[in-house]
Amino acid sequence: MFKKRSHIALAIAWVLFWLLMNITAVQDHLHDGNHDIWKPILWETSSAVTATLLLLAQRYFTSKYDALVVQPLRWFGLQLLCLPVYWAAFVPVAFGIRHTVYAMAGQVYRHTPWPETFLYEDIKITVFFSIFTAITFGVLSYHAMQDEKLRAERMNNSLREAQLLRLTQQMQPHFLFNALNTISSLMHSDVARADAMLIQLADVLRATLDVSEQHQVTLEMELRLLRGYAALMSERFSDRVRIDWHIDDALLDCQVPVMSMQPLLENIFKHTVERRRQATAITISVSRDRGVMLLRLEDDGGTLTNSATPSPTSGNGIGVRNLRERLAALYGAGASFDLIQLSPAGVRAEMRLPCAS
Repeated sequence: MFKKRSHIALAIAWVLFWLLMNITAVQDHLHDGNHDIWKPILWETSSAVTATLLLLAQRYFTSKYDALVVQPLRWFGLQLLCLPVYWAAFVPVAFGIRHTVYAMAGQVYRHTPWPETFLYEDIKITVFFSIFTAITFGVLSYHAMQDEKLRAERMNNSLREAQLLRLTQQMQPHFLFNALNTISSLMHSDVARADAMLIQLADVLRATLDVSEQHQVTLEMELRLLRGYAALMSERFSDRVRIDWHIDDALLDCQVPVMSMQPLLENIFKHTVERRRQATAITISVSRDRGVMLLRLEDDGGTLTNSATPSPTSGNGIGVRNLRERLAALYGAGASFDLIQLSPAGVRAEMRLPCAS
């Protein structure tokens, strides 16, 4: 697209240049007391036509070497091979047009002797050739820079896609492993509940298949996955957990990273619910806050540690680190994630995301 725009801009500039040359020539002709303005228009138009033909020929024969623009000396050397053609062709073609039109008008076109004419016009055309070649070099260099920038952006996008796919695939087996462990713990103690959990797991896995190759999904789909996992875990800890949902339905069409909330809820079950004897209250909320989407998962019994050792309770476990990397890859500085210690007990996981419906 930028190449097409450059060509259009150059064509417009070319036309405007020769229009200016015609206007200047006509004004000078009238200033000298002449009134036959077709003559200066003919002089400049014949020069414009000849120069345009020569430029087009130059581009036609040298365009296949445009890749050499990264080697300026070689590129300019190839362009210089065209200069003798300008010297040999410009005067015969341009002055041939003028002589022909004058003859058709019943007049004679008079000019300086041919040697002087060739010398004067070839000096002019050399200056013109140099300017045109320099402009062409600049435009081609700009195009090469844009092409390189586009290739770099495509490569970065491909790398980012690969990174997101790796992170998502890393997270999904982790989720399945924990779910199967939960079911396994019930197989010998409560077969009916284990069977119900298998059915629930099948529903969750069916939902994950729908988004298996996506990096972002609607909040509505993300909540479908999250509710399925919550139901799975609530079945296991039916007497030790209570989950309250506060969802702003106006945000259901907003995009969120796929399975970004599930690891946070998993951490609550693994590091708070499983370790406490008393019931744990979990609150899951999604709201709009100062133009961004605010997603929160919090409990009333968790504790953050200050240990540098990677662990979910220190805020640098695999699931949390995975989520931070995905947010950075998808949104850069446009998203944030925080773990907050509540008082007197409890941990709040908080994501802030741009909302683009």
